[in-house]
Amino acid sequence: MTDDLGLFEERPSRERPRRPTAASAAARRAKQLRKKRRNRLAVFGIVVALLIGGGVWFGFRQLSGLGGYDDFSGAGERDVIFEVKGGDSTGAIAGRLAEDGIVASGKAFLAAAQKETKVRSIQPGYYVMRTKISGEAAVQKIVTPTSKVGHLQIRAGTQLDDLANGATVVPGIISQLSAASCATLDGKKTCVPVEELLKVAETGDLKALGVPEWAIPDASRAPEPKRRLEGLIAPDVYDVKPGSTAEELWTKLVTESSARLQSYGMPKLAESTGFTPYQVLVIASLIEREAIEADFKKVSRVTYNRLVKAMELKYDSTINYVLTRPAITTRAEDRATPGPYNSYLNTGLTPTPIAAASKAALAAAANPAEGTWLFFVKCQKNGTSCFGDTYAQHEDNIKQAKANGAY
Repeated sequence: MTDDLGLFEERPSRERPRRPTAASAAARRAKQLRKKRRNRLAVFGIVVALLIGGGVWFGFRQLSGLGGYDDFSGAGERDVIFEVKGGDSTGAIAGRLAEDGIVASGKAFLAAAQKETKVRSIQPGYYVMRTKISGEAAVQKIVTPTSKVGHLQIRAGTQLDDLANGATVVPGIISQLSAASCATLDGKKTCVPVEELLKVAETGDLKALGVPEWAIPDASRAPEPKRRLEGLIAPDVYDVKPGSTAEELWTKLVTESSARLQSYGMPKLAESTGFTPYQVLVIASLIEREAIEADFKKVSRVTYNRLVKAMELKYDSTINYVLTRPAITTRAEDRATPGPYNSYLNTGLTPTPIAAASKAALAAAANPAEGTWLFFVKCQKNGTSCFGDTYAQHEDNIKQAKANGAY
């Protein structure tokens, strides 16, 4: 019967609700677990955001100058040597200044550095600084030119010993290294004496000092121990640390020189020459002392041609090497004095290099110009040489050199 008039109400069912199945219960638990995970992730995200925001704010405060920082005041306590390393940023310098007790905090240095543009041009090397000084004082100290110490510039053609040019003494590598080792700390000047450096050069273990393997056999056979390191110091700019021992100074200098020689192509540079790498280094040193760079390759060819013919090289630079003087010409009595470096009396190369050879001289020693020259003489005041195949041509070139006032 239908109840179109709504006379009969449908009574609520008295049936008990069905119990959830195991599957539905598991689904409900999984849903709740996912909800909890989402809540935890949300909380974690908020925490991370707060931490990152706090870190950014802290970094901003440090860089912008907001907030306080530790700083020293007063004249400081004592002088120390501080190293600026290659590639150091201002921040890295500030951090190590704080580590060394020079400033109270890196922030003190950075805050003061914002007012000094010279900080951006600080060069790698060693500086005399003072412990426990303010950031402002540290900035002013490190940009003062006299604070930089340990600077050593070796020029091409420089030899270990000093050269006497009349009344003027041209410092050799040993004297220059001794001078670079000096620093005045707390009013007291300290240097490594020439005598200590010479002793190490004569007696130190060549391998331990950093001499490359290809040079050790020949260098160890130098006719005089003091000449063992000749030619093994590449011309360049170096930074050595004042306060180091003689052994430490030589080791740093020789090791860095060996790396530079390698960057020039040694020892592979010699492979196609018919000479050993050490002999090529000797040839390069002769070229360096005998000619200007424009003539390097021609002088190299003269050297090769004379060696092939077993002729004496007759280079005045080899005579002057043991006399420690740079004169262009030599005296007859000096040329007649026997000795391992007398290229007027001996055939072949000198037993060691006679000076620091440049990259250009090494390249010329490994790749001489094409030519049949056997003679050359400096014939222009600017050092340019004239070359000849015969002695008659050479005599004409000498006349021209004298007429030009070359010597």
